[in-house]
Amino acid sequence: MSEDAAASGSKSERAYSVIKAHILEGDYSPGYRLVLAKIGEELGVSAVPVREAIRRLEAEGLVTFERNVGATVASIDPVQYLYTMQTLSIVEGAATALSAPLIGAADVARAREVNERMRECLEHFDPVRFTRLNQDFHSVLFEHCPNPHILDLVHRGWNRLGSLRSSTFRFVPGRAHESVEEHEAILRLIETGADADSIEKAARRHRSATLDAYLAQAPSLPQPTPALH
Repeated sequence: MSEDAAASGSKSERAYSVIKAHILEGDYSPGYRLVLAKIGEELGVSAVPVREAIRRLEAEGLVTFERNVGATVASIDPVQYLYTMQTLSIVEGAATALSAPLIGAADVARAREVNERMRECLEHFDPVRFTRLNQDFHSVLFEHCPNPHILDLVHRGWNRLGSLRSSTFRFVPGRAHESVEEHEAILRLIETGADADSIEKAARRHRSATLDAYLAQAPSLPQPTPALH
């Protein structure tokens, strides 16, 4: 690879990382027009690496391109969010229950420390930071899952939520307070050696409650079928 090609690739990679971060953090909201020249000027690069970065983001579903409009940040698909959350409530609940016997005191302490940071975040609420901490919390609880297939499905669900750029707490901030308390309740179940069924139901109810709060703000969406316990 020539030095020019390597430099171009490096610039494209940096443009990709910066633009993607702006999208995921909500700085570039759905419908935001991505003007190549403007972004290139801000990054100190030509439009070429920016165009390459935007093509990658388009392939990932984060950006759409329309004739006579150009590149814009893709809109969040609420139906896909609904299906993703329904699926995640099932597989993450199972993963958490299977992980429980393998979660030690240090893991519980780490999860509780994250939950306390979430509680502190409530005072000056930042939905993006809260969502990031929320993922950190749940990762502690499901990462010990001994079933690699279930764990893979959980990761896929979280990644899909990331691609949807959906922070439910942005739309229903009141749900964040309830979420922190439910986290503590799940930790107590794990600490006291509750049976797998109780832990799985608590984890599923926790995820479903977040979905229900979102659906209450979007009544036109198809309603989820009752969970089987």
